[in-house]
Amino acid sequence: MFTRLNSFGILGIDAYSVGVETDINTGLPSFEIVGLPDTAIKESRDRIRSAIKNCGFSFPLGKITVNLTPAALKKEGSVYDLPILLCILKSSGQLESRFDDSAFVGELSLDGTLHGINGALSMALCAKNEGIKNFFVPEENAGEASAACGINIFPVKSLNQLLKHLSNEESITPVRLEQTNFKNAPCNLDFCEVRGQYAAKKALEIAAAGGHNILLIGPPGSGKSMLAKRLPSILPDMSFEEAIETTKVYSAAGKLPSGSSLITTRPFRSPHHTISTAGLSGGGAIPKPGEISLSHNGVLFLDELPEFSKSTMESMRAPIEDKKITVSRAAAMLTYPCSFMLVGAMNPCPCGFFGHPTKKCTCSDTSVKKYLGRISGPLLDRFDIHVEVPPVNYDELVSNSKEETSAQIKARINAARMLQQQRYSQTDIQCNAMLTPALLKVFCVLTPAAENLLHRAFDSLGLSARAYDRILKLARTVADLDGCEKIDSEHITCAISYRDLDRKYWKN
Repeated sequence: MFTRLNSFGILGIDAYSVGVETDINTGLPSFEIVGLPDTAIKESRDRIRSAIKNCGFSFPLGKITVNLTPAALKKEGSVYDLPILLCILKSSGQLESRFDDSAFVGELSLDGTLHGINGALSMALCAKNEGIKNFFVPEENAGEASAACGINIFPVKSLNQLLKHLSNEESITPVRLEQTNFKNAPCNLDFCEVRGQYAAKKALEIAAAGGHNILLIGPPGSGKSMLAKRLPSILPDMSFEEAIETTKVYSAAGKLPSGSSLITTRPFRSPHHTISTAGLSGGGAIPKPGEISLSHNGVLFLDELPEFSKSTMESMRAPIEDKKITVSRAAAMLTYPCSFMLVGAMNPCPCGFFGHPTKKCTCSDTSVKKYLGRISGPLLDRFDIHVEVPPVNYDELVSNSKEETSAQIKARINAARMLQQQRYSQTDIQCNAMLTPALLKVFCVLTPAAENLLHRAFDSLGLSARAYDRILKLARTVADLDGCEKIDSEHITCAISYRDLDRKYWKN
């Protein structure tokens, strides 16, 4: 008897429809799975056989053929355990239910208990687009899948529970997530915990207001990492759409925290400098998202930036501009989103005390030049803001003065972002850092004084075309924080001041 069920697979971070077909005929007992299954799917034969027997059913004797369509796409993982088992039970006459408007995914244990899978949210969204009304998922994936509003998500603990539901003996209550109840989780770190460093805090405020990349340069212990880790606390709240995008990436990568429905705080990723190029960009035999994709809609913090390998650092250049990365492997060529703020932190020299007011640098000119030379000009050019983080003095550390809280800073940033949303409402631009060269002329209107100042700075400082664009974007953000529609000379001066450290440290 022939049976077909609806299921789904994951390709990159997006799901695609998979038909699970089963045919049982007379003949020598066999159990074959075709349709380009991987090893995990082939091993499901033993899990399914044991689950059927341990749940009180009979495993049919005969020639069992399971086909996974489309047959041209490689299938991976244990997600098809449940639909294959249901097909077998229906084809053997042990199950009478109809599944025309339903879909099933889940990994089975030997006793029929269901385990969680990766990519449940993407599958639920695909099921919704395919017109599926009922989607049955393992219980631990139900909260995540329920973010796909408009489809019934049924949390399944075990095979017996599902079969009772299908036979109308015991109903499973569907899980729903109301978009109107969506809230961002609070950040536990606050800028009021950082003493002093007012210039660096202001630079991070500007970076957060416009979505700009920022490079922090200073000696050890000056607070670079402490500042960077608090950046998410002043970033604008995630929208529901951004939360869906980010959760899809984490779910497909198997990084979604246990018990979480959605990623409701902007990601902060801080990989170690020993990370490989594939670990940062994404890769594997079947490519998985890397750190830059896990930073989507959040922050990628690279501490000790010169210690990263040259190939690893250079691999970020195109994704920073394109907001996406394409990973090509023999198995597939996949594109992942990676719209993130890049925050780099580094010492000014190998010992860390070059230019320190009280400690003497022990590095030779050659070693300093070699250390700084690990960061190429094109990568340095992609940081909109370069800011020096000096050591904090004793008086600042013991001061009882109240530091500005993240909430106070965030209020100004939200006001600036609101201006940007109104300005770019007819475009795909979300913040100033995403402005294209064509749109710069439309939205970055300079006063005559600002135009004259920028012209002189371009000639005297030898700026590149990319640096010119980034100064305009940065000046646009500074003007937004001031509530000004036109960019004035003071905004240009502020933007240029955040681009002069390359001439101090990389002057040669």
